[in-house]
Formats: sequence, C-alpha cells, structure tokens
Amino acid sequence: MKRTTLSRLRVRALVADRTRGQLLAGAAVIPCALGRAGIAQTKREGDGASPRGAFRLRGGVYRPDHFGGRPPSPLPLRPSAPGDGWCDDARDRRYNRPIRLPAPGVGHERMWREDGLYDLVVDLDYNRDPIRRGHGSAIFLHVARPGYLPTEGCVALRRADLVRLLRRVGPRTRLHIG
Repeated sequence: MKRTTLSRLRVRALVADRTRGQLLAGAAVIPCALGRAGIAQTKREGDGASPRGAFRLRGGVYRPDHFGGRPPSPLPLRPSAPGDGWCDDARDRRYNRPIRLPAPGVGHERMWREDGLYDLVVDLDYNRDPIRRGHGSAIFLHVARPGYLPTEGCVALRRADLVRLLRRVGPRTRLHIG
C-alpha cells in the first residue's frame, strides 16, 4: 500500500508543560519536545523559544555512521560529516546557514554530535528568506533527548518516530507550530 505524502503537520504545546507537545501527522499523534521557553510569537537568538508559524521542510542531513544507509524520505537528505556546522552568530555574514568547521571566533552549532540529537535533522524554513540577524537560527526538527527534555527552540521527536515521519513528508509539507 502506497502512503501519501502529508501536506501539513501541526505542533501544539501541552497545557501542563509548554516545553513538551504533540506533533499531529494525519491520524498520528506523536510526542515531542519544544524549546525551553515554549512557543513564542516573536523569536530572538538564544531565547530558547520555538517560533510560532508555518515552515517548509527544506531537506536535511543524517549521520551515515549511525544509519545503514539514507533514511527513506521524499525530502532531500544528505550525509553529514564531522566538519559540518551551523552559524548561530548574528555578527557573522553566514548567520543561520551551514558552515564548515573549525570556524574560530564564530558562534556555531556542531552538526556532528556524539549525543545522537543530530543523527537525523530536518532544516525548517525559519528565518531563511530573508535572513534577519538576531531573529533566531538553527531551528530544526531533530532527535529528542531521553524524557523529551526541552530544546533550544527546535521541535524534537523520538528517533524511531522521526524516521517513520520522514517517510511521509516531502518538500511541499508545512510544519505549523502553535
């Protein structure tokens, strides 16, 4: 049986804990972690909030040594490498873009992590066209910490749920947060 690509995903915060939520994907309800500040209408770099809005899934990366091959998905996915980073330094011209590491003196996220959080990452189209410095960077859909501990502003799912979800999303899918 062929599964259809989902056009819309919704994320809503739990009433009792704004750092946790549910991702609604068709009939599936998937637990998720949100930013430590919950969902915010106005996002700023370092505020720990997940941005409210609708975002395109731009594609992503997977850690090839932690997967047997490319995870199945209609989204464009590429293997990550130890030198991959993401600029989160609002003073740098590469702000909110992928960069190569090392990048001395530039604030960044290391995309090749030992904790498994970025084993599979989907780039959300937040603050990308145009990029506004200081309005938040590196907003991803990625693997959650055990217990769904809060993120720095991303939406995070259990690894198995993220792998399953990627089979059903594509470039036309929108993630609605809030």
